Amino acid sequence: MNLTQRILSVAAVALFPVLSHAGAVDQLHDFLKNTKTLKAEFAQAVIAKSGRKPQQSSGVVAISRPGKLRWEIQKPYPQLVVGDGEKIWIHDPELQQVTVRKAGQAIGGSPAALLSGSNELEKNFTLKDVGEAEGLNWVEATPKVSDSGFERVRLGFSGGDLKAMELLDSFGQTTLIRFSKMERNPSLPATTFKFTPPAGADVVGE
Repeated sequence: MNLTQRILSVAAVALFPVLSHAGAVDQLHDFLKNTKTLKAEFAQAVIAKSGRKPQQSSGVVAISRPGKLRWEIQKPYPQLVVGDGEKIWIHDPELQQVTVRKAGQAIGGSPAALLSGSNELEKNFTLKDVGEAEGLNWVEATPKVSDSGFERVRLGFSGGDLKAMELLDSFGQTTLIRFSKMERNPSLPATTFKFTPPAGADVVGE
């Protein structure tokens, strides 16, 4: 799974938390029912199967359900993912490249059901409550298809808030994410979820 696919997977999971039928169900239902918009800071670490030093990054995420997101890595290397409900834009300033895809195609395959927010979730994932750890209640989603790009996703909740995510991809890489300074239902300007490719950038895709 390359960096773009990993970011899309992470952003997809962040946008629509997994629904569980046991354990953390009340927190998850409350989160979905009472959260229209969300803003938070995140710290992310990608751990290779070999166990070598993790790749660490941090930034901010903004969400407007359904379908809009802004996942902005600020350190150490800027990268931006913006979903406006119709398209997903991935901007890599270092490469001066913008990748654009239709939202349905961008999330198709691996994290599609996690972004849909529909009742199709159980068709694509096996869901289970995996109990409490690190002071969080965890839900695990395992894709039912073998070519999804990742093995499983775990989401940790506390006090009704999404506090952590852990993704294990098909190459044995683990992405660990911790959220902080979370604001639920903040007023977010429409420009948060709009993206215009900068002059001179190489636009790939649609």
